[in-house]
Amino acid sequence: MANLNETHDPALTSWVESANQPGTEFPIQNLPFAVFRRRGQPGGFRPGVGIGEQILDLRELARNKPFDGLAAVALAACDQPGGQLNEFMAAGQETWSALRLALSRALRTGSPLRQALAGALVPQADAEFTVPARIGDYTDFYASIHHATTVGKQFRPDNPLMPNYKWVPIGYHGRASSIGVSGQRFVRPMGQVLPKGASAPEFSASRRLDYETEMGVWMGQGNALGTRIGLDDADTRIFGLCLLNDWSARDIQAWEYQPLGPFLAKNFATTISPWIVTMEALEPFRVAWERPEGDPQPLPYLDSPRNREGGAYDIRLQTLLTTEKSRAGKSAPAVLSETSFRHSYWNVAQLVAHHSVNGCNLQAGDLLGTGTQSGPTPEEAGSLLELTSGGQKPLTLPWGEERTFLQDGDEVILRAWCEKPGYPRIGFGSAAGTVLPAAAD
Repeated sequence: MANLNETHDPALTSWVESANQPGTEFPIQNLPFAVFRRRGQPGGFRPGVGIGEQILDLRELARNKPFDGLAAVALAACDQPGGQLNEFMAAGQETWSALRLALSRALRTGSPLRQALAGALVPQADAEFTVPARIGDYTDFYASIHHATTVGKQFRPDNPLMPNYKWVPIGYHGRASSIGVSGQRFVRPMGQVLPKGASAPEFSASRRLDYETEMGVWMGQGNALGTRIGLDDADTRIFGLCLLNDWSARDIQAWEYQPLGPFLAKNFATTISPWIVTMEALEPFRVAWERPEGDPQPLPYLDSPRNREGGAYDIRLQTLLTTEKSRAGKSAPAVLSETSFRHSYWNVAQLVAHHSVNGCNLQAGDLLGTGTQSGPTPEEAGSLLELTSGGQKPLTLPWGEERTFLQDGDEVILRAWCEKPGYPRIGFGSAAGTVLPAAAD
């Protein structure tokens, strides 16, 4: 099913030497998008493309007009006031692909455009980032059956999954205004919680603050209100993926979630990685999507031979933790878990097809969260709620501290990458966020 072209050639190298280093996240086969500006210097945010340890400034590049045809149109769509990528995202797959091809050729070893592009490079170490698009709407799903089952067992040991789970991708409308990029620092949320054994709630800071390791799905070309995006068309409408941490206050959530689902437990902060890895860059890492034979098979609008053949992606997900103590002692971050996105019960095309099947109009820059991505083994869990069995089994960190849930000063770092023999590693950067003390009354 993979649609490979010359940009995927594993033998390609770049005249940007750091893009050729073993283990780099941004080889020439990746070319992810972000919106950035030079740290501490005047000038607004602008779009860029990652190449090795550098960022190619697309606004600066557009002034030189190095491309023609559709690639020139695509580059102009990137150069918008505010630097956000919505217009480029809305331009569609053919336009995205044209710019990727032009950038790949211009950045390759021996390119005659080297001199034209060299002046538009900015070291990543000198940049600060912002959310790469205006997010009109944010929807968070619940697409990992391993997460849903493990969490469900804590509340319903004999029947952990709701009757609809294996039939329909479950989601809820999240809050776009509190989404921030890696480096986000947020105060511990306040809200109503029901202490164990109590008959009435109290107002307090959350004591059971958690993270959720997810992927974010960036919508490209949308659909008109009243129309739908078909399953096999969904791949052409998704611009790319990022990392997403849907921070969750479990005690607030437990009291408020019935009957309408999450509210204050999840709308106080969501952290994403600044880089969007395009779906085209991920083509070599497509894998078959499978549904166990004993489970209900998807309804026709969520099923197709094409989607089964290559609807999943083998993206490795890693979650790490640092604390005030570990940073003071210069200890390496603790690895909490690792898993793969290929285990997701519902894949990204199914999420998009289901979201629009009722005529809901998705728009360029909309963001979908996949829900916590946990694997089939306990050590692959994507949240502390799972890793500590609801707080009953504390984790011991390498430097001696214990955690059941997050404490003030804790930093959670999400990382992701794709790799396979004979092909360069494709990375997503990181999504890091830090918990601050609750705001004073």
